Amino acid sequence: MDSTRQSLIDEIKKRVQDRILEQTNAELLIKLITNADSLDEAINIAALGTTYKRTGLHFDKRLEKMSDEIRYFKKNEKLSFRTDDKKPVNKLIIGDNYQALQNLLIQYKSKIDIIYIDPPYGKDSMGEFAKTNYNNAITRDNLLSMLYPRLILARQLLSDEGVIFCSIDDKNQAYVKCLFDEIFGEENFEGQIHWRRRNNQPNDKTKLLGIVAEHILTYSKNKEFHKEFGIGKVDLTGKFSNPDNDPRGEWASKPWKTGTNQTGTRYEIISPSGKLFNEEWMGDKSTFELLKNDNRIIFPKNGNGFPRKKYFKFERAAEGQCASNWWECEGFGCNQDATNELKNLFNGDLLFENPKPISLVKALIQLGSIKENSIVLDFFAGSGTTGHAVLDLNKSDGGNRTFILCQLNEKTDANPNGIAYDVTSKRLKRIMTGECYDGTKEFLWIQNNEPYGGNLDVYEIDSVSNFESEKGKTPFDVIDETLYGKEKFQTVKEKIEWVCQNFDKTQIKIPEEEK
Repeated sequence: MDSTRQSLIDEIKKRVQDRILEQTNAELLIKLITNADSLDEAINIAALGTTYKRTGLHFDKRLEKMSDEIRYFKKNEKLSFRTDDKKPVNKLIIGDNYQALQNLLIQYKSKIDIIYIDPPYGKDSMGEFAKTNYNNAITRDNLLSMLYPRLILARQLLSDEGVIFCSIDDKNQAYVKCLFDEIFGEENFEGQIHWRRRNNQPNDKTKLLGIVAEHILTYSKNKEFHKEFGIGKVDLTGKFSNPDNDPRGEWASKPWKTGTNQTGTRYEIISPSGKLFNEEWMGDKSTFELLKNDNRIIFPKNGNGFPRKKYFKFERAAEGQCASNWWECEGFGCNQDATNELKNLFNGDLLFENPKPISLVKALIQLGSIKENSIVLDFFAGSGTTGHAVLDLNKSDGGNRTFILCQLNEKTDANPNGIAYDVTSKRLKRIMTGECYDGTKEFLWIQNNEPYGGNLDVYEIDSVSNFESEKGKTPFDVIDETLYGKEKFQTVKEKIEWVCQNFDKTQIKIPEEEK
């Protein structure tokens, strides 16, 4: 039995222990999950047995449409590109993100370090968010039903040290948090970031409250892991820059505050100018000396300023600090910043409503990073801000992170060819290569920025019937194993075994005489 089905069964058993499911009902659900024809069907069955044990929340579940077809990745050679074979390959997947996540599990199970999503909130959101993302008419039941199976798969993709962030508005926050509590466990809730998305003060006198903030739910795959090893937390309340071109990346001058030596006593620090600092410091003296010897300490104001050089990519584990959950526009951007960033890439045209600012997503990635080669996934990619943020952060701190973006190619009035074609892929092409797909360089962003470089593989989701038998068109012919991190198989037998093992709806067996 595959691990996803087993996790669904384990959750059903836990509901019995928590007295929210009768044993006989659970036995029926487990039988149905075990004998389901596909992983889709198993997840849908489990969803029917979902009750929110901590809140009592119920919603009318809408299930994913079932199909006898196998969905698989097919490379779009026209949109894919290379700038440097020495650099890693990023990915953009065009198509339904549920099918994309199923396919990603084949290669990336327990390998994704950071997930950020900004799902469509739909008409149940209030005010300007009534038209968010795709101008859809998604109801709350549809929102929760849509998120449930995708979050089940997302949890399977997260590494043990993985973190997931989800942007959500006031109207839906409470309901979506219940869903996250159920799937990721309330014990793994790290907190909720409150991001001030509007820099100006609200002036609508018809409202009791002006909504200026948005929320970002934050969950770990395993919170206990971070208690032992820490994650890339950092005090993100200030601006970071790199005026001295420090190879370690951006930094800010931040003094140590309130702390003692391991002996419980204060210790003195003397600056190069002779100024004595004898306040209580955060961190042991040996830690201070280690940082000083590593050139990670400065004394600003000609030696009279508090000692410290706080790096954007280091420090939480050494200092015991963590990020605040209130994020102002200063340092994290606002809606207008995001709009301007996108317009600069498309010469003043706003082709995507309500994008997120690069600095916000960049800070989230930094917050969740414990290694420089983290894999970052966004399966509601929209305009591609997450990919942009990964590239910008790598440039800032010398990291080697890669991104995987998934975006449905939904057509709108502003995007007649679809969002993925007209916005997401074009944005990535321009910021990575410095030119458009047609070879021109006539966009504002390139006037003040150097292209990031890097490589991009663009996949689309294609389908094939698992009953297809025409030569050259069978699942074993059309599915390319190299798109899933595999070398080309040497024999047909190897290919068939791999497809049958990894593509859930493939039931074709190898006849004995062909083995």
